[in-house]
Amino acid sequence: MKQDRTVGIERPQQNRADVVICGAGIAGISAAYHLSVKYGIKKVLLVDERAPLSLTSDKSTECYRNFWPGPGNAMVSLMNKSIDILENLAHESGNYFHLSRRGYVYATADPNRVSHFKRAAEESTGLGAGPLRTHDGQPGGPAYIPSHGSAFEDQPDGVDLILDQRMIQNYFPYLSKNIVAVIHARRCGWFSVQQLGVYLLERAKECGVRFLQARVEGVEIVGNKVRAVRIRSNDSEHIITTPNFINAAGPFLMEVGQMVGVELPVFSELHLKMSFNDRLGIVPRHAPMLIWTDAICLPWSEEERKMFAESDETRKLLEGLPSGVHTRPEGGPQSQTLLGLWAYDVGPVQPVFPFTVDPRYSEMVLRGLTTMIPGMKAYLDRLPKPIVDGGYYTKTRENRPLIGRLPVEGAYVIGALSGFGVMAACGAGELLAGCLTGSTLPHYAPAFFLERYEDIAYQRLLEAWGESGQL
Repeated sequence: MKQDRTVGIERPQQNRADVVICGAGIAGISAAYHLSVKYGIKKVLLVDERAPLSLTSDKSTECYRNFWPGPGNAMVSLMNKSIDILENLAHESGNYFHLSRRGYVYATADPNRVSHFKRAAEESTGLGAGPLRTHDGQPGGPAYIPSHGSAFEDQPDGVDLILDQRMIQNYFPYLSKNIVAVIHARRCGWFSVQQLGVYLLERAKECGVRFLQARVEGVEIVGNKVRAVRIRSNDSEHIITTPNFINAAGPFLMEVGQMVGVELPVFSELHLKMSFNDRLGIVPRHAPMLIWTDAICLPWSEEERKMFAESDETRKLLEGLPSGVHTRPEGGPQSQTLLGLWAYDVGPVQPVFPFTVDPRYSEMVLRGLTTMIPGMKAYLDRLPKPIVDGGYYTKTRENRPLIGRLPVEGAYVIGALSGFGVMAACGAGELLAGCLTGSTLPHYAPAFFLERYEDIAYQRLLEAWGESGQL
């Protein structure tokens, strides 16, 4: 972008900031925290037309993992760094945000996929997720240490690959007896995103960060440099002069990118989540995240099959549905709440709020879960009353984030965090702050720069890109 553009010439009120961040989700708050607390930048202005953390950050499953595929170790490295920061913050705050580490359990009932499980476990551990322990029922094998309680310390690292069906049933008796292999990824768990965000924001405010509930309406560019940001609050305009503008707008990443003349290669998908009371205690409260990795054919009745066959929209429900249905306990030992998710029908959409919720979603998730957890069938005759919410996964083609400089001096992006925003936010915020301050960057930083799409080798890699690592 060579030409000058000026957006917002009228200046009804002048203010100044060293950095303006558009978006007060967990990514924007993390960037503000690192800029102010770690690098001592005092005049950071965080702008969002909604309350902090209220658009999509507080609608997530609040989970984290360092179990990721390649190519390369960029995602594992970013997540390891982010989890390092989370653990340090948990120590610092007295675990204010309830960080726990029970792991992710991936399960398959397909004997033909056992070799895939072996490769996936070997790949992730080879990329830095920790050691691999294989449990095949043979004497002299490594010990399996089950996860315990809600602690995040004194837990195994790496990956346990369990191929012994007797061991699977011993440690996970609520799972289907048809399961032939389990991957228990260990540096994984969940936490309260709302409380993490509050803690980061309060620390940032102590170091000078200001939050303003307002709408960013334009960015002034002069000589291909950021000069000011125009915002609207309470029907009045404000011009914030600043040399630095960060696009942390979540599902509005593309729209805000256009304000600085940059077309970001992102799209959005609507992903829903349900929560319900497991009043029968089908899933124990100490369970890890449970993920089914096989395609699913739901056992509909003849009446249901006939009804679904009448519509193009519902006919696809009679066919094989994608893998990825997953669940985890939510709350403490006395809670009965389970979270359930299944992206059985997603595609690129234009983000709109409020969005329409599929009325079949909660029943579909429950039916999908019965394949992995047969005890869930007890709820099909009398469906629990669910709460359904969700948000947009804004992502790049290869499902890796955008973190770093934009081709306008002083413009930056932290976004396309897809369904891993809460787990990546701390590492992404630190990386973005390092880019803005000109600090030495980690080896994995270029993997998330926008410039990667200008690399011919990367373009070729995209053509052969395999699994994205997204649940």
